[in-house]
Amino acid sequence: MLCKEIMDVIERTYPKHAALEWDNVGLLVGRAEKKVKRIYVALDATDDVIDAAIKMGADMLITHHPLIFSPLRKITDEEFIGNRVVKLLQHDISYYAMHTNYDVCGMADISAAILGLDGAETLEVTDKESMEGIGKVGDFSGPMSLQSCGEFIKEKFQLDSVKVFGDLSSTVQRVAICPGSGKGMTELAIEKNADV
Repeated sequence: MLCKEIMDVIERTYPKHAALEWDNVGLLVGRAEKKVKRIYVALDATDDVIDAAIKMGADMLITHHPLIFSPLRKITDEEFIGNRVVKLLQHDISYYAMHTNYDVCGMADISAAILGLDGAETLEVTDKESMEGIGKVGDFSGPMSLQSCGEFIKEKFQLDSVKVFGDLSSTVQRVAICPGSGKGMTELAIEKNADV
């Protein structure tokens, strides 16, 4: 399959236009016409990830977080982003990032489904046409303590630990979830009557 055909498959579900305006998604390094037999998928295009993709003979690397966020003034092996780009090009690996377009069109929906939220709706609409956006807000099937909520989330997402702030004995039922840092979503969560 060609890289551009894989991109078409991805973009049918996670279109680039769904990404937030500050983001950089899509094919960031390499050739759209590249024949792809093996894909390496990772969170970030770190040196270790790129080395592993090379070792495994990958033709394409797909990450969530883009390696390139802002314009590059030069691409050399003397700085870390340029060095990674050079390495990808030397090994003819096409590099594709799907960040906030994936957050908008999938990540929060998947999280809401894992938590079994009832009546989940978009927390912040970023695309007026589709009414899609960042985060979800919905309800657990019944109330629980904040402590039980933390334990439930830890179990559902198979986490080693979670940080919980607040009165652990307080009752929660309405939940706001946000992929990414979420630090700018607190006011929206309050407006949507989220308990946690």
